[in-house]
Amino acid sequence: MALLKGPDPDFPCLGENDRYRFPNPDKTDENIIAVGGNLSPGMLLSAYEQGIFPWYNPEDPILWQSPDPRFVIFPGKLHVSKSMRKVLKSNEYEIVLNKNFEAVIRGCSEIDRPGQGGTWITEDIIGAYLTLHRLGYAVSAESWKDGELAGGCYGVLLGRVFCGESMFAKKPNASKAAFITLAEKLFYSGLAFIDCQVPTRHLRSLGGEELPRAEFLRLLAGALTARQESDTGDRPPL
Repeated sequence: MALLKGPDPDFPCLGENDRYRFPNPDKTDENIIAVGGNLSPGMLLSAYEQGIFPWYNPEDPILWQSPDPRFVIFPGKLHVSKSMRKVLKSNEYEIVLNKNFEAVIRGCSEIDRPGQGGTWITEDIIGAYLTLHRLGYAVSAESWKDGELAGGCYGVLLGRVFCGESMFAKKPNASKAAFITLAEKLFYSGLAFIDCQVPTRHLRSLGGEELPRAEFLRLLAGALTARQESDTGDRPPL
């Protein structure tokens, strides 16, 4: 029997403190780890803590993915070009965090991406990450110019790991300026690494590098353990 597209209405909704055990990505050669379920807070947080995230087409059921290799940026490896330093120093954009998370995620869903037949950021995804934002896990970095949102990025912050989800720009360098500002702030606060999920030329230019999934999962587990043992709380200060 074919699975319904999107979230399964019969799957239990998991609260912020509930957890779900996904199949272990280390036990498979596939990138897709599981199929189905929903986007409730506990489900999403469980996935990110296990190195998994939802990524699927609107006509598909939820596909839970853990790519091999994984793409990450480490402290000290973030690359900021001279031209981007000039942009940042010029104060062309006002860079702020979490001013309008919904506008950022909707901007990411609406931006035209050549070669893609649509967006994976559906209304179900938007609603789920708005909930994570209200709970304090999903964050946005935003570039504003003349009172308008020019670009930004968003992702999920779990202790010493930031899981980047998407970015968009309506004006040149707006998304890069937001991402770099957020990355530098998080690295300064003790972030272990940024999970960029899959490689892109854009992220590679910012210092992204590939890791075997097994190594990524080991580093993720270590960063989350450090979070649990820390006295400074669940997330680095923003």
